[in-house]
Amino acid sequence: MNAVAASTDTATLTRAEFPILNQEIGGKPLVYLDSAATGQKPSSVIEAIDRFYREDNAPIHRSAYDLAARSTEAFEGARGRIAAYMGATDETTIFTRNATEAINLVAQVWGRENLGPGDVVLSTLMEHHSNIVPWQIVCQQTGAKIDYVEVTEDGLLDQADLDAKLAAGNVKLLTVAHISNVLGTINDPAELSRKAHAAGAKILIDGSQAVPQLAVDFAATGADFYAWTGHKAYGPTGIGVLHGRREILEAMGPWLGGGDMIKVVSFESSTWNDLPWKFEAGTSAVAEAVGLGAAIDFIERIGIENITAHERALTAYALPKISALDGITVVGPPADKRGGVISFTLDGMHPHDIGELLGREGVCVRTGHHCAQPLMRKLGVPATARASFACFNTTEEVDALIAALVKAKEVFGI
Repeated sequence: MNAVAASTDTATLTRAEFPILNQEIGGKPLVYLDSAATGQKPSSVIEAIDRFYREDNAPIHRSAYDLAARSTEAFEGARGRIAAYMGATDETTIFTRNATEAINLVAQVWGRENLGPGDVVLSTLMEHHSNIVPWQIVCQQTGAKIDYVEVTEDGLLDQADLDAKLAAGNVKLLTVAHISNVLGTINDPAELSRKAHAAGAKILIDGSQAVPQLAVDFAATGADFYAWTGHKAYGPTGIGVLHGRREILEAMGPWLGGGDMIKVVSFESSTWNDLPWKFEAGTSAVAEAVGLGAAIDFIERIGIENITAHERALTAYALPKISALDGITVVGPPADKRGGVISFTLDGMHPHDIGELLGREGVCVRTGHHCAQPLMRKLGVPATARASFACFNTTEEVDALIAALVKAKEVFGI
């Protein structure tokens, strides 16, 4: 049995769990190929959030009555399941609003405490703006500089350029995506961590695209920080996670001040709470954390190895079909070096026109610069169209994408 046929079991098992897929758009079956932007939610996640609000909603950490105890247990229980799944500890698993906030937390606390004139933050040309702009801001604040690792013509990190820039001896932090949201390139966090540490630098990995697709063990990555977001990993919006090395997190001051992140407050000063609460000021996104815990339960029940195999099989099936269409240029590496993301351009059509015409066929793809304008300039294009896969997608939906592209070409006479 080939890989595509074997992977169909995953889509068959999971598709019915996503109620949003059971609809038509303009009289056409919904084909959702935009999971790299935001993932759809299985019923178990929706039901967990609904059940929390119906049965357990109360302030966490601060009240002694039974309902509050249940709410706290639901919140911290979700943290525990997430931490265990990610190869981290409860204390080093910090809830944020999203990956963007997690990266900003590191930039505004660790960065302001450790960066100065002459220091370099080394990012890459394949990064999402969320892993560029926070570092630009903190470099302006501290006098440090930001630099970028080049990307090769086949969409991979230029390892020679990385090695040369690390060898300069002034890099304080390397910050890089585990999987590119445009190219689909899968980077090796363990090897990148080894190189960064050998150069005396810390490393942050943006795992926003990786956690929904790959098995990630934070400890095994060797990274100092690992950020990801819930809404791409079958979880709700409004919740993200930062994992960090305990000794680094303990040495860092807080970012936001307020309730729950303190131990003692006097008129003159305050002392900070223990990890992870030192970084979780104010009322937390409790229902969202419960929903993310349910999303991790869903991934574990399906098996991340099955999700990985399924998305790789779909990518291997779709890549040659898309590439074979006249006028289409696919960006990024071959299928064996990429995740479930395929970005492309079509001669004679702006990506927004592609997206609109595909949408008329019920096929949902992303169009634009994908919050990666430096990479677009590197590629020499203003924007691309992007199809991305999840556990529920099928080869028939890939075929629907191809048919919609052919029809779009006909509309434009190309």
